[in-house]
Amino acid sequence: MSVYSLADRAPDAALMSALAVDDEAAAVAFVRRFQGPVFGLAVSITHDRALAEDVAQEAFLRAWRAAGNYDARRGSVLTWLLTITRNLAIDAIRARRSFPLESGELEVLITTTLAGGAPDGSGGRVEAMAAAERLAQLPVEQARAVVLAVIGGRTVTEVAEYEGIPLGTAKTRIRTGLRRMRLAMEAERD
Repeated sequence: MSVYSLADRAPDAALMSALAVDDEAAAVAFVRRFQGPVFGLAVSITHDRALAEDVAQEAFLRAWRAAGNYDARRGSVLTWLLTITRNLAIDAIRARRSFPLESGELEVLITTTLAGGAPDGSGGRVEAMAAAERLAQLPVEQARAVVLAVIGGRTVTEVAEYEGIPLGTAKTRIRTGLRRMRLAMEAERD
């Protein structure tokens, strides 16, 4: 007898359809399938295991509530779920930070993140290291923009100002860097 249900073997789109009609087996399979990437992204952004757990849980709840609105034409289930996770993680960081980081602190954050480091006791080292490896494969200017936006919680306008580049260039660097990281994550999953 198999430990996994039929839902565990269903394609992602079928899982989303079942999730939309409150299928409990689909919910369990959905979490089981995506918990690694979701938690990994949350840890890499928050550098705080407890906060990452809260972010991941909220991401799955939001995905469950919005499953009926998922549109496969706009991206894969993983891409959609990681976008939810990223937004929640950034919101969580901003909520905890009562003041913006100074330039020196941002440079330390960028350097530490690109070197694969995380604050002591952050937990989730395997997930954070995997994210850092993906970041290290990006061109430096894309990696810096991604770190500033995702981990530093900066808006695109703030990234452009901080890096001294046009707004369109900042958008392109962030978008391209995130897309490359997402494709690498999806390739690792296959």
